Amino acid sequence: MTKIVVVDNHGQFTHLEHRALRDLGVETELIDNDTDPEEVDADGVVLSGGPDMDRIGHSADYLEDGVPVLGICLGMQLIAEELGGEVGSGDYGGYADVTVEIVDDEDPLTGSLHPETRVWASHADEVTTLPDGFELTARSDVCNVEAMSDTDRDLYGVQWHPEVAHTEEGEQIFENFLEICEANAE
Repeated sequence: MTKIVVVDNHGQFTHLEHRALRDLGVETELIDNDTDPEEVDADGVVLSGGPDMDRIGHSADYLEDGVPVLGICLGMQLIAEELGGEVGSGDYGGYADVTVEIVDDEDPLTGSLHPETRVWASHADEVTTLPDGFELTARSDVCNVEAMSDTDRDLYGVQWHPEVAHTEEGEQIFENFLEICEANAE
């Protein structure tokens, strides 16, 4: 059975990410971000959202682990920052319902949502410059980088929260990530 761990970056919805995976029948575990990746045996990693880049523990170390990684909100931002991209304050602060345009219908994470989907997202901080190797996969009228993918390294990020009920096709993101993890494990 495929196992995906959720690394807890102290986000208010992290338990819902864990539940969404469990509801898909995935073996999953919610782990503290102070857990060393060497102590974890998983086929994939979700880096949760959270309030603060100063509280990400060992999260960045999971990017070197060789398994697929999905960053959600802060999780995506830390992927960008750690790999040479840039993160800045968004023009549009707190949580809101946003229509996201999927710009890459071939992307394994977001492509099945093409051409657009409605999501629940916070834009207090956002990726402003993609890191090398990443492609833009989604954008909106409030954020130029709503999702990004590096399919060569199986690193993915979404600015929105697929785990909350306000996001229309959130379960599809988790299903797509599961497929990515299963393909990588073969």
